[in-house]
Amino acid sequence: MWDEKFETMSTDEMQAFQLDKLKETVAWVYERIPFYKKKFDEVGVSPQDVKSLEDLGRLPFTVKTDLRDNYPFGLCAVPMNQVVRVHASSGTTGKPITGPYTAEDLDQWAECMARNMDAAGITGDDIVQNAYGLGLFTGGLGFHQGAEKLGCTVIPASSGMTERQITLMKDFGSTVLFSTPSYALTIAEKASDMGVDIRELPLRVGVFGAEPWTVEMRDEIEQRMGIDACEAYGLTELGGPGTAFSCPAKDGYLHVNEDHILAEIIDPVTEEVLPLGEKGELVFTAIQRRAMPMIRYRTRDITELKREKCSCGRTLLKMKKVFGRSDDMLIISGVNVFPSQIESILLEVPEVEPQYVLIIRKKGYLDALSVDVEAKPEVYDLGEEKLREVEKDIESRIRGIIGIGVKVRAVPPKSIERSEGKAKRVFDARKL
Repeated sequence: MWDEKFETMSTDEMQAFQLDKLKETVAWVYERIPFYKKKFDEVGVSPQDVKSLEDLGRLPFTVKTDLRDNYPFGLCAVPMNQVVRVHASSGTTGKPITGPYTAEDLDQWAECMARNMDAAGITGDDIVQNAYGLGLFTGGLGFHQGAEKLGCTVIPASSGMTERQITLMKDFGSTVLFSTPSYALTIAEKASDMGVDIRELPLRVGVFGAEPWTVEMRDEIEQRMGIDACEAYGLTELGGPGTAFSCPAKDGYLHVNEDHILAEIIDPVTEEVLPLGEKGELVFTAIQRRAMPMIRYRTRDITELKREKCSCGRTLLKMKKVFGRSDDMLIISGVNVFPSQIESILLEVPEVEPQYVLIIRKKGYLDALSVDVEAKPEVYDLGEEKLREVEKDIESRIRGIIGIGVKVRAVPPKSIERSEGKAKRVFDARKL
């Protein structure tokens, strides 16, 4: 393991460490960030009131609008002459979320990413092709610095120019790929178009993240690329990828770097803290970050936590692979639907490609959901009768699992726009 001390630490030792860091962080933000001082004062809590980890539940939440309201640096706890880098989200739904870092923050981030990569079996002997965007988005440079810390040879290919990605893999002998999972499938498809058998290349491991993806998509990537597909989970607000990571157990859980991040599960409606093992909204508190620590940040991701020693030997808190996001949830005919549920069903259908889009339209006073999914070329060539058969099969599967009627269209191969970054899977036609 990269850091055996923390990755295998006993629960008692870890919680004692976490409490010390939590006390330190709460005092840090109270003294240095007016927003947090005001929030704490409003609920009648001071840093001196934090005497146990259970007291975390007394602290106020932070939400995404708080970051936007304090754009760009209202939540920064250090002067700008101590900030050595700034990242930001895309800002497609409003002002971007900014993420300032001190030099110490970058060191911690590289440490968390190194753990992530080490768990994926990556070593200093690997040649790593980084196909994440290298810019304001946290992913690209986060993966880059983690790989450098491991001693890897790093190819900063960035995203896009897919034919060049495949040429680089062949010419440079890349053994590891970093990208979004949807872009990994785009690369695999393009390689096939170029007559390149990507399974015959030296590529052996991929670490994917930055968008929701199912176990079924992981299996699809592994089959198409002939690699071991691993996960990096994180978010801009908490410093980027490396918050949690998969391990060789592949048991549907990720390990949380809990010496850096405290994790809770709450009921997203009542905001009540839920016990381990119950599904709810994931809440994070950064306990070592200096420039912009987040206190009880509501991620909107739906998952569950459990504490047990993993078969890989790690004792870090386990987080179930994210089921969906509370703010991505669709309500169709009174039923809660997550895009990941549809993806899981589609990836079990052998006649279609893992390329799809969900379309929401108005049907009278209700919302109606339809699904466009690409038929495989050999299936599409069989004609309308076969396509109608495939559509009816998928509709039946969706109704059987989710309980709602959905209109499915099997569309021509390569008719759905490919992703070079985060895939856009939901199209809301109600807004047109």
